Amino acid sequence: MKINHVGFTLRRLSLFIFTMLVLTLLSFSLSFLFPGDSIINISGAINATPTQLIEIEKHYHTDSNIFWQYLTYLHHIINGELGISMASQSNIATEVLNLLPATIELSLVALFIAMFVGIPLGFIAAIKQNKTTDNIIVSVSMLGYSIPVFWLGILAILTFSINLGWLPSAGQISLLFEIELITGIQFIDILLSDSPYKWQAFSDATAHIILPACVIAVAPATIFIRLARTSMIEVLETSYIRAANAKGLTFRQMIFRHAIRNALIQIIRHVGLQFANLVTIAMVTEVIFSWPGIGRWLIESIYQRDYTAIQSGLLVLSCFIFIVHILTDFIYAALNPLARGNKYGS
Repeated sequence: MKINHVGFTLRRLSLFIFTMLVLTLLSFSLSFLFPGDSIINISGAINATPTQLIEIEKHYHTDSNIFWQYLTYLHHIINGELGISMASQSNIATEVLNLLPATIELSLVALFIAMFVGIPLGFIAAIKQNKTTDNIIVSVSMLGYSIPVFWLGILAILTFSINLGWLPSAGQISLLFEIELITGIQFIDILLSDSPYKWQAFSDATAHIILPACVIAVAPATIFIRLARTSMIEVLETSYIRAANAKGLTFRQMIFRHAIRNALIQIIRHVGLQFANLVTIAMVTEVIFSWPGIGRWLIESIYQRDYTAIQSGLLVLSCFIFIVHILTDFIYAALNPLARGNKYGS
């Protein structure tokens, strides 16, 4: 069992390294595919003097072959040197470090909402299979999945912010509160602050995150409904559930003692895949709700044709999503020892 665990870990790590190399190769290629000089695209130094340009070319070894240039690019990436933004001329690594935590915070809250709503509804639909409750839940999930996120976001602002006035429509926290950035995660920074009004700030930050997080959570929640429903139906048809029924356990005891735990294991392996979908939706939602995250920054960079920011932003987001995939696989393997076999993670 220990050998299986080590082998599984090594396979996942080797897959992680290989995927990261492919991502950096694609990111490096973008500097040649974008219009303009490749050295300007990769460094972002659009205002460099001829002397500075010669130094930058030496720094990136542009006089060497393409393989050596790629290795130099990798060296810069590993050292956190992502170049400077063509639009703002600020350090991209600093901007990413300041903005990425806000996107992580929003995505995690949306993921918890999607799982908290979607999984129980999926279980209820499976238990009430082919009945009215099942049909209603499945119909609502299909409707929720088909609604465009930008339309849903605008509708949510019109309803809950403008007409009802219940929730704020933009931003991460009110300008009345000055919270020092420590981790970048708003809620943690508020709790760590010495402000006498931190609980009011915590309440204000909660009000700001509810609307965008709920809008993001709609599509993943509908997928969790279908995953949970399918998983629970498969579990209810297994032999050990029939054996439990033959022993005289009530239906409630079978569900809570055996079915839910085994059905959840099947769902966990899909959480990583849904997280990638969720981050993509979050990028659009950040623009609608003026959320100060990396998604809005990346879309603004596309509008401004900030090629350095585009390739660095895509690389960071892809890397982050793949790390979540790897962590999800490790959690799934810890809960299900069969997943550590040779046919998984290869």
